[in-house]
Amino acid sequence: MASDKLGIIAGGGQFPLLVAESARQQGRRVVVIAHQGESRPELEATADLCLWVRLGQLGKIIKFFQQQGVTETVLAGTITKTRIFRDVWPDSKALALWRKIDARQDDAILRAIAGLLEEEGIKVVPSTLYLADLLFPKGVLSRKKPSAEQTEDIRFGWQIAKAIGKLDIGQCVVVRDRAVLAVEAIEGTDATIRRGGQLGREKAVVVKVSKPGQDFRFDLPAIGLATIETMREVKAAVLAVEAGQALLFDREAMLAAADRAGLVVVGVEPGPDDETPLF
Repeated sequence: MASDKLGIIAGGGQFPLLVAESARQQGRRVVVIAHQGESRPELEATADLCLWVRLGQLGKIIKFFQQQGVTETVLAGTITKTRIFRDVWPDSKALALWRKIDARQDDAILRAIAGLLEEEGIKVVPSTLYLADLLFPKGVLSRKKPSAEQTEDIRFGWQIAKAIGKLDIGQCVVVRDRAVLAVEAIEGTDATIRRGGQLGREKAVVVKVSKPGQDFRFDLPAIGLATIETMREVKAAVLAVEAGQALLFDREAMLAAADRAGLVVVGVEPGPDDETPLF
């Protein structure tokens, strides 16, 4: 039986705060691991206990959770992926794990971390445990609807995004007239939108999906106001997101900003053949 404590291994953004608040509303005591340079300082006020660590101090995380009697944890929030090349402080646990990972891509790294935590008696639970209402809904969410041409680009982009997701490269593509303008890799979604949007301009269609076999314990795609602001900067036209497989933050503000910018926002889901998206 799980204790009343829930561990949160927090990255950046508002998601760790939302998880902490929801968990406390459900009667859980919240023990947070916050990452320097990533996590928001206000996490300390939300948590019952908070330990700040540097990226890579995996042994320190495990020891702290074990000392506090934490047997369940959530991985929540973003880590700037490019930091693995310049700002990591790995301890012996992290170094040993790193050497065992053949492909150093998102899923492989996160699954390895989750596996080690569970070996140490700390179960990794879905990040949406108390926040299922944040999942992106199906249908056209903006006032503006996609044109027939944009719908074709959404379908084309879906297939490309699913293909790169299967390879664990990224989860987002930018397309125009059924041509690929940008593919997400380690740089993240906003940088991908900027690259593709600068080429596609007012006809750029952004498609963001889950990876095939997406593990809800971590790394769900996330969409929010910042995504819309990035699209507005480059005058992109459409944002299509896989419904039920991504997080939607600040829904009202995000959609209001999309409508002001004349953007199309739509939640799509796989059709019967898993190839053609429906909305």
